[in-house]
This record gives sequence, C-alpha cells and structure tokens, in this order.
Amino acid sequence: MGAGGDLSAEERARVAPYVTDPSGPVFALRGLPEAVKGALFARYSRSPNSVRRILLEEFLSDHAAGSEALPAAWDAAGGEVGTDRAREFFQRVLADYGDDSVAQLGGAHVAIEGASNVLTKVIEWGRLASYLEQSTRYVPYTERVDGRWKYVRPPGIAADPGLLARYEQVLDDAFVTYARLFDAVLDHLVARDGSGADDAAARRALRARALDAVRGLLPAATTANLGVYASGQAWEQLIIRLRAHPLGEAREVGDQVLAALRQVIPDFLTRVDRPDRGERMGAYRRATEDRAAAMWDALQADATATASGADAVPVAGVRLLDHDPDGERRVLAHAMWPASGRTLAEVRARVDTMGDAQVRAALDEWAAGRADRRERPGRALEATSYLFEVTCDYGAYRDLQRHRILTLEAQPLGAEMGWEPSPDVEAAGLADEFARVNAASAALWRDVLAAVPDEAPYAVTMAHHIRFAVRMNAREAMHLIELRSQPQGHAAYRRVAQDMLMAIRDDAGHPGIAGLMGFTDMSGEGGRLAQERRTEARRAADTVDSS
Repeated sequence: MGAGGDLSAEERARVAPYVTDPSGPVFALRGLPEAVKGALFARYSRSPNSVRRILLEEFLSDHAAGSEALPAAWDAAGGEVGTDRAREFFQRVLADYGDDSVAQLGGAHVAIEGASNVLTKVIEWGRLASYLEQSTRYVPYTERVDGRWKYVRPPGIAADPGLLARYEQVLDDAFVTYARLFDAVLDHLVARDGSGADDAAARRALRARALDAVRGLLPAATTANLGVYASGQAWEQLIIRLRAHPLGEAREVGDQVLAALRQVIPDFLTRVDRPDRGERMGAYRRATEDRAAAMWDALQADATATASGADAVPVAGVRLLDHDPDGERRVLAHAMWPASGRTLAEVRARVDTMGDAQVRAALDEWAAGRADRRERPGRALEATSYLFEVTCDYGAYRDLQRHRILTLEAQPLGAEMGWEPSPDVEAAGLADEFARVNAASAALWRDVLAAVPDEAPYAVTMAHHIRFAVRMNAREAMHLIELRSQPQGHAAYRRVAQDMLMAIRDDAGHPGIAGLMGFTDMSGEGGRLAQERRTEARRAADTVDSS
C-alpha cells in the first residue's frame, strides 16, 4: 500500500485535523461534515489522487496553510467550509447521474422516541441499517408518565371519541394488570427458587424472567425508544417507505425523521420528497401492496367455498415449506471449489459420486474446531436455503424479525389465531387474569378492525400469534438458531429456533448441516442466571483491576 508520500510536511499539517494519520496508508476521517466525507470517498472513482490530496485541493483551498483551528472554524461556520463543493458534487453524481452508491458514503444517528411497537417493526424492516430498541425484557412498563400509560393512541382511533374511550379502557386495564402480575410473578419466582435478597445475579435473572412472563399482556401500541444508524441511502429508502405507509403514525414519523436529517445530512436526501422520485417510488410500492390484496380477494371470490368456510385456528410452531434436497452436497462443493481450480459444475459432479455418509463426514471435517458460536464456516453455507412458515406470539416475532440477512414477510398482526399462554403466570395462579386481558384485546381488535382496519394491530397484545414466512441460507440459519436457542433467551423464540434445527435435520434430511450447528441449546430449561453470573464476575474483576 502506498503511504501519504505525495504530501509535503506543510500539507500534512493542514490535513492533520481531519485524518487520524496524515501520512500512513490507512486512516479515518474526522471533524468533517457527512457530505464532505461522502464526496471525498466518491471522488476515488473519478480522480487519480489520494483522499488527502483531494481534501487539500478541492475542499481546503480557501484556508491558509498550517491552520490548526479548522475543526473549530468549521463548527462555527455551520459546516460551510468545503460544503459547497461537496453539495455541488452530490448534485451532479447522486441527483443527476443517479449513482446511488454515493449515498452509502455518509450516515447519521437518529433517536425515535415514543414509537409504538407496531411502528418499530415498520422502521426495522430495512436491512441496511443498525437498530437498537428499548427492550420489554429489561425495561418494566409499570409506571405512568404524566398520568398516562405508555401506549400510542393512533389518529384514526383518536378521531372517534367512542372508540377511543373503549380503546383506552381496554389498554389501561392491560397495563394495570401487567404491573400487578409482574410483582406477583416475581414474588412467586423468588419464593419458589429460594434466592436470597443479597444474590444480585439471581435477583436480576428472576426479574428478567418475570418481565418475560407478563410481556404478553402489553399491547402492540406500547411505546418504545429506538436508536437508528444508517447511511444516506438507507435513510432515503426508510423515509420513502414511512411517508407512503398506510399508518398515520408512520407517515408522521417519516416527516419528522426527514426534518431531523435535513439538519445533518441534507445533501443525501434531495430526492426523498420530489414528486418524480421519492413520492412516486412510495406511491408505487403502496400500489403493489394494494393490488396484491385485491388479487387475493378476487381469487377467493372465484374459489369454491369450503364446507367449513374457514380454517381452524393454527397451532403455533414451525413448518419447513421448501428446501434443496441436495443442500448438503451444494455446501460441500462450494466449500472446496475455490481451491479446486475447476469449474463449479465439475466439483459438484465429483461430490455427487460420494455417498451420504462421506458427504456428512466431509462437512464435519471442513467445519471442525469451532470453539464459539461466533466462529462460523465460510460462505459455502450460503449455497443452500430453507423456507419456513412460523406461527408464534408477537413478542417472539419482534426479536426474530431483527435478523438482517434473511428474507422475511409477515401477515398483519391480528387476534384470529389466538394467543400464547404464559407458564410462569399459570404457575403463580394468575392464568385467569392473563386470559381476561387477552380476551378483551381480541374483542377490541374486532371493533377497531371494523372501524379503522389499518390501526387494528395497535389493540392486539404481544401474546397473540402472528404468522410469517422466512427464507434464509444455512449460514444465517446457523447464526439465528444458535443465537436464539441460548438459555438466556425468551422461551418463545427459543422454541422457534429449536424447531428450525429439527426441521433442517429431520424434514429436510440434512443431519450433516444440522450437525454443524453445534452451539444450539436444545434443553427445555431457560433463564438468564448463567449470563447474570458472568456479568457479576466481570464486574468483580473490573473492581479488582481498578483498585
């Protein structure tokens, strides 16, 4: 790699405030507006010069040599230094030439607070972003804020005084019951386990378990705080999607996010609300969804009516709908192909001469030596994929939906498929209370569905079932299954992960691939105690080190 030898000592001093190393071949940019950083990297494709040379000649040319106060001057000027050049470049490359990759070269952090759990799933739909969401597993919803429980009153429901009053009555009762049952379940768990008050790790583990147990009482309208980091391109797609969404809450937040980002990365968002670009793209996406729904309605109308008129309520679980029968052979061939010097067809043909036992032994040999679930074999595992249909409670779906590589499509949250009971609530003798809240939620859902269909999911508790389809390659399956089956995870999504592994092993007939997922925990027992013990040990070690 070439170093910054093309800069004089004086020039290195000028760029030093903006790079972590003014002369080495690897360095980070700092103290620059996002538009300037993006424009600098974009110039790589159109200039033979180094980034530091481009920075000097095209963005800092108006400054006196040797200035050490540029970051402060930049801030004081509101980011004007060099920004005009960056804005002009972005306008030509991004808006005029349509080179979308330029919009990947800068990003921003945005906090979205008080969003419903319905909206957080809409926001987190995009793959190319990072999300951190307030967790119902660690944050109790037992306190009111300004006399109100933490849930959203969406505009369509709020516009109907009678429906709003009923909505608030049902959701208020859900929160009151949640707070009461949380204390009761925690007391039950402490008494049953005999954990002493001085055992901080055990107490935290039981508190997390109690929160898990009563989570199903919370409605999807429950608010959460969400932090998002994304590139300009990912923000553009998210805002377009939000502003075209049928939910009023989503459209409102889309406008708010756009207003916030125009204060920090305005040059990345010039197309979002243009009628011929962002608005047209959003309208098209919405239209395709509407057409698909209309096509299904027409197909149903033409179909011969069944005797029952409706399907039975499905049982929660995992169904493997599609897979590659030769998936294990595909993975093995792709593992060996880079080093073979042969065509992929030749390598596959050679693998096809092997017996099943030979293939599985070879897979074991290839992936041998994993010491941690984060150590995964290479991309050869992406050579085969699985399509699952999953029915589970909405709380578990919220966690599973966050995975990025896979392809996931979900049906709207509703109450027609029933709800998942809570074993710990039942063990505490409070099953009737849990059932009462969920029955009231289902009745409210039907009323809202008749009046404001798009907002009906707000009324549904997290215990209610949702159906979704997920397609993932074996590498992502390894990640998801091993991660979500860990004992400290919620019992609901642990079951989904465990069922997926069994489906790969038994239904797909891929015991070799299933065998590679050796860090899957198939035990029925769960709980966070082991994790809390590790946390406590780290804290103790840190205390010793700092003393």
